[in-house]
Amino acid sequence: MVRLLSFIGWPVVAGMIAAAVLLWLFPSQLQIAQPEDPSPTDSLSPTANGDWNGQVSYAEAVRRAAPSVVSIYTTKQVRRRYNPILDDPFFQQFFNLRSPRNSRPVTSLGSGVILSEEGHILTNYHVVQGAEQIQVQLADGRSAIAQIVGNDVTTDLTVLKVDLPGVSPISIGDSMNAQVGDVVLAIGNPQWVGQTVTQGIISATRRQNLMANQFTQFIQTDAAINPGNSGGALVDAHGNLLGINTQILDKETYGISFAIPSHLAVNKVMKDIVEHGRVIRGWVGVNDVQALTADEATRLGLGDYAGLVVLEIVAGSPAEKAGLKAGDLITHVNNHSALDQAHLSYMAANMVPGDEITMSIIRGGEALTLTAVAEATPETTPTN
Repeated sequence: MVRLLSFIGWPVVAGMIAAAVLLWLFPSQLQIAQPEDPSPTDSLSPTANGDWNGQVSYAEAVRRAAPSVVSIYTTKQVRRRYNPILDDPFFQQFFNLRSPRNSRPVTSLGSGVILSEEGHILTNYHVVQGAEQIQVQLADGRSAIAQIVGNDVTTDLTVLKVDLPGVSPISIGDSMNAQVGDVVLAIGNPQWVGQTVTQGIISATRRQNLMANQFTQFIQTDAAINPGNSGGALVDAHGNLLGINTQILDKETYGISFAIPSHLAVNKVMKDIVEHGRVIRGWVGVNDVQALTADEATRLGLGDYAGLVVLEIVAGSPAEKAGLKAGDLITHVNNHSALDQAHLSYMAANMVPGDEITMSIIRGGEALTLTAVAEATPETTPTN
């Protein structure tokens, strides 16, 4: 036994001596790695400038945007259906009836977005159409009677103004660079339940030919939109305005809603109405075109080009002055492919009189470039 212990013991002692020497020579090896701090990372916290980086909650986005979204209550008189039997004295006496008035007041609901410290509010035209009185209620509970600054029926937008101190204008986002898949929040007052936030993503951008509107390329979203949301805000994950919620596809369809992009609603429509009392749009005078594929154009002898065949031009219009003729094939407008008449109208309408619009055309197999100077559209949209 003694021999066994001595045989086992000397390696153990030698090992301990070696370990002591190593720790004396390399004391840093004694430090033990500490576990990572389990506290939330910076990506889940507000940054120094207040922007929210996290995806766990959008509470900061709502905190920024919600005070700028208002409820709009409108009142108008609606004519009653006339029933002559109610004017009969016998029936009035027997049923204790009174002859009804010819009309009755009806109140409807919508939403709006505060855009300036002076109290300018943007909403949908259909929210206030025909209203005799418009009352705006802020998120903080204050309310005031609003006045109409101007309407733009074409884009279904109206600018209102309230005289209230300390209103909170919303921060404007970059709707031009909004992408499919971006998270968005819809804020408004649906179905009279009070201010409500719904969340979704951008399903598509630049949707055209909706509401018989050739001047708008809509943002499509699957965020829940219901009656009362019209005129409310569509904001990004940081609470910046991307659009004005305007309509759903139909009552039977869920998850297909549309918003007017902020770059059009704010930078064009509202700016023009506040400064000029109406929206001033560019106009080139191409009345009718026919879209052609490259194969169709080849069969018609117009060359291997896709574009728009000009069918009709307004006499004396900027297009005619630039030299455009019926039968020309427009392939590009301002270096963008010519898609359809709605696209052409949209590009012209978002210019101002005096801007130049360049058209690349094919005429008799020859490529030409024409430049037209946009003029104000002959039709004036009513502002009140």
